[in-house]
Amino acid sequence: MSQEKVDKYKQEKANRKKNMKKQKLQNALRKVVVCIAGIAVVGWIGYSAYHTFESSRPKEEVQVDYTAVNELSQAIAGAAETTE
Repeated sequence: MSQEKVDKYKQEKANRKKNMKKQKLQNALRKVVVCIAGIAVVGWIGYSAYHTFESSRPKEEVQVDYTAVNELSQAIAGAAETTE
């Protein structure tokens, strides 16, 4: 039993640098993923708040006078009929 513990300890000690490097990489990757998710959530909240603010504002209505366009199209149609 004791020899098994010694062998296990030696094996862990031999792979310690490799395991620590792997853990550091995993921790860094985890931090990057959490940061990206946090930025996405904050961006989504900001977009949602802006959209809510813009939708609550009254919309400006504009009226367009098409009489000039109608007169022009009638004049063109009349000129086309006289040339035929």
